[in-house]
Amino acid sequence: MIKTGIIGGSGYTGGELIRILLNHPATEIDFVFSTTRAGKKVTTAHPDLLGITDLEFTGDVNLNVNVVFLCLGHGNSTAFLKAHDFSSDTVIIDLSNDFRLHADADFNGKQFVYGLPELFKSDIENAKYIANPGCFATAIQLALLPLAKENLLENEVHINAVTGSTGAGVSPSATSHFSWRNNNVSWYKPFTHQHLGEINESLHSFQENTGKLFFMPNRGNFTRGILATSYTKFDGSIAEAKKTYEDFYKDAVFTHMSQEPINLKQVVNTNQCHIHLHKHEDILLITSAIDNLLKGASGQAVQNMNLIFGLEENLGLNLKAGVF
Repeated sequence: MIKTGIIGGSGYTGGELIRILLNHPATEIDFVFSTTRAGKKVTTAHPDLLGITDLEFTGDVNLNVNVVFLCLGHGNSTAFLKAHDFSSDTVIIDLSNDFRLHADADFNGKQFVYGLPELFKSDIENAKYIANPGCFATAIQLALLPLAKENLLENEVHINAVTGSTGAGVSPSATSHFSWRNNNVSWYKPFTHQHLGEINESLHSFQENTGKLFFMPNRGNFTRGILATSYTKFDGSIAEAKKTYEDFYKDAVFTHMSQEPINLKQVVNTNQCHIHLHKHEDILLITSAIDNLLKGASGQAVQNMNLIFGLEENLGLNLKAGVF
C-alpha cells in the first residue's frame, strides 16, 4: 500500500483527496495535517464522511510517507517545504501555483514537473515532484493544445470561462458567500488571470509563437465545475479539426471528444474533461468542461500519483456523475 499524507486537509481540495484516497485500492492515508483542526475528527470539516472514516486531523507530519499532497494556499507550499524536509524517497505533489512555471520549477534541488498527463505523461512517470496544474489552466490547455501541436494557433484566441464558487476556496469572501453568489454572475481578473502563465508555457512547448490569448474568467452561481469556450480563426474544415483533436487524445484516459454539444453536469464529480468542436464560417469554437476540484485539482493529483507509481492511470478515479 502507498502511504499518503495530506497537508491542508480541511479545505475543498484536501477533502476531495481524502474521499478519493479512502476508496483507492492501492493507498492508505497515514495522516491529514491541519494547523486549524489538529485533534479534531476529519468529519468536523467534511461531514459527508461520517460513518466512512474515523480519521483525525493532526499537527504532526510523517516525513517518510511514500507521497505527500500539498493542499495549501498559493505561496504557502514553498514555506512549508522549507520548514519540513521530507525524505528523498517521498513523492511530493503540490496543488498550489508555487512551482508551475519554468522559473519556479527548481526548488532546493527538487525539480518539479508540470503535472498535465495529456502533455507530459512520460515525464510524470519518471518524476518525484509534481506541480499540479491550475483548474482554469487545465480546461483551457486541453482545449488548445491539439491546435498548438499542429502550429495552428496563429491568430488571437478569445476565451470565456465560468467557474463554480469552490474555486475560491473554503473560506467565505465578499464574492463567494451565498447571498452574493446566488443568482449572480460576474467577471474577475480580466485578461490578467495568473493561470495564463502556465497556459502559455505549455502551448509554447509545441508552438513557439502563438496568437495572443484574451482570457475572461467568470464567477458562476453554482458550486463546482468549469465550462470554457475558446474561439479562434481556423482555415481548415470541421472534419480536419476533429481529426486533429481525436489524434491528439487517442490515448487519453480522461479527455474525450463529444460529437454533441456538452454541458457542465456531465463532468461534475468526475475526473473527465469533455471537449466539443463547432465551426462557424472561419471561426473554430472549442468548448471544454471539467470539475475544478477533480480534473482541475485533486483528481488530477491522484492521476499523477498513479503514473508515478506505475499504477493504472485511472485507478481509484472511475467516478461517475449523474446528469441530474
